[in-house]
Amino acid sequence: MNIFQWLNNQLLKMEWLSNLIKLLVENIFGLSIQERIGGSIHFFIYDVIKIFILLSILIFIISYIQSFFPPERTKKILGKFNGISGNILGALLGTVTPFCSCSSIPLFIGFTSAGLPLGITFSFLISSPLVDIASILLLASIFNWRIAIAYVIVGLLLAVIGGTIISKLKLEDYVEPFVYGNKSADIEQEDMTTKERINFSKEQVLEIIKKVWLYVIIGVGIGAAIHNWIPQSLISAILGQDKWYSVLIATLVGVPMYADIFGTLPIAEALVAKGVGLGTVLSFMMGVTALSLPSIIMLKQVVKPKLLGVFVGYCTIGIMIIGYVFNAIAYLFI
Repeated sequence: MNIFQWLNNQLLKMEWLSNLIKLLVENIFGLSIQERIGGSIHFFIYDVIKIFILLSILIFIISYIQSFFPPERTKKILGKFNGISGNILGALLGTVTPFCSCSSIPLFIGFTSAGLPLGITFSFLISSPLVDIASILLLASIFNWRIAIAYVIVGLLLAVIGGTIISKLKLEDYVEPFVYGNKSADIEQEDMTTKERINFSKEQVLEIIKKVWLYVIIGVGIGAAIHNWIPQSLISAILGQDKWYSVLIATLVGVPMYADIFGTLPIAEALVAKGVGLGTVLSFMMGVTALSLPSIIMLKQVVKPKLLGVFVGYCTIGIMIIGYVFNAIAYLFI
């Protein structure tokens, strides 16, 4: 356990990097990290470097694995399953696609047009931006493994139950007709060589970093401000664990924002440090990643209002339930 803890602290939490940045701030800048300015600079530099290092390594590994499952092969795998087993598989496949909510929608269209059951495609659509392998390790690097694993489990449950409900409601007629008419040819993907997989993984790292770098910078900046400049009393008055409306506010505030989990993690880290409930923080993260306003606007172009309303309503209610439950049992994780 001591070896595991040491590896966790040095490889995921990167305590060596934190100590290095502390030396930089105190000896080069002449600032104490116990003060606001020094603490903010330390928080910002440390989190930005840590997130980008972990993100690059994890996306490379995930993309290498993903190279064995191109869209056509994924469609064939999903096409063999129906019902709850199909929804579980759709949610699990969402965990190996490191996409934001907007990037997941083209795949959702492709899967639906290929004739996959609507419930399975919605399980994928919910899971893909919400949960992935990178988010597990990043959550563990900022919080702990119990929280990381719990987040993944509730994210997958949200996706599986959501897909099952949509399947039972028989809402296929509420998908825009052009989606079903957008048939794609089943082109057999050629097997890639090891070199091609490595190059593909490198390209994915660059492509995803280009998409998320600004949100990471903004998220870390907001996290540094919350951590060092906003009084704990003010945050507690709005989002304190004793406030019944904290989960509701966190979820509704998260929905209009557009970011992925990598941009929300530094904010979540700072909020927890200020005494905000774990469930409230998870609701905020889920609201931002699963229900961002741009993704809802994009989804509106391919589904009719009734199906969009079911999707948004279910996710909102589900996220709030998760928030209240985790606030009640937070002592098990922290």
